[in-house]
Amino acid sequence: MYNELYVVWRREIEDASLGSLQPDFYVRIADYLKRINEESRMLDKKSVKLNLLNREAQNVKRMLEELLWARYRKLVKTITQNQTLPSELLTVEEARMCESFVTFSGAYRRFAEGLMQGQTAKVEAEVSHKRMTLRFAKSTPTIIGLDMKTYGPFMVEDVASLPVENAKILIKQGLAVLVEVS
Repeated sequence: MYNELYVVWRREIEDASLGSLQPDFYVRIADYLKRINEESRMLDKKSVKLNLLNREAQNVKRMLEELLWARYRKLVKTITQNQTLPSELLTVEEARMCESFVTFSGAYRRFAEGLMQGQTAKVEAEVSHKRMTLRFAKSTPTIIGLDMKTYGPFMVEDVASLPVENAKILIKQGLAVLVEVS
C-alpha cells in the first residue's frame, strides 16, 4: 500500500491534471494506517521495528495530506471553471462530496448571470426526486445521497434505489449495475 500511495502522491504533486484513484483507495489507506497503529501498540517501546513503523506512519500521513489537498484544489478548479466532473477519476467519497458542490456551483453561476442581466434573483434549491435501481457488484461503504439521506453500506448483490446522480457515479466506478425495472 505504501508504494501505491507513493506513486499516486507523486503523480498528483507533479501533474497539473487530476489523476485516477481506485474507488476504494481511501478505504484501503485508512485500513493500512489502522494496521500500522495496531501493530505499533504491540511492540516494545524501544524496538527498532516500532521506530520504523512510526516513521512509516509519519510518511504515509504526510503524503496523504499533500495528496488530499492537491486533489481538493484540482477538483475545486475543475468545478468552478464549469468543466464536467471526471467521476471516473474519483473515489466513492470524492464523488459524493463533489455532487453537492457541483450543484451549488451551477446554481450560483446561474444566479450571478441572471443578476448581471438585471433579472430578479430567484434562488431555489435544486432537488431531484428521480431514482435508479442498482445491483451492487462490489461492497460499497455507506454514502450520503444527493437528497442528504444515508444509503448503505452495500454488500455484493444488494439491490437498492438511489438518487439518479449518485447511481450514475456508482455505475461509472464499476461498483454497481443498473437494474431494469418493468
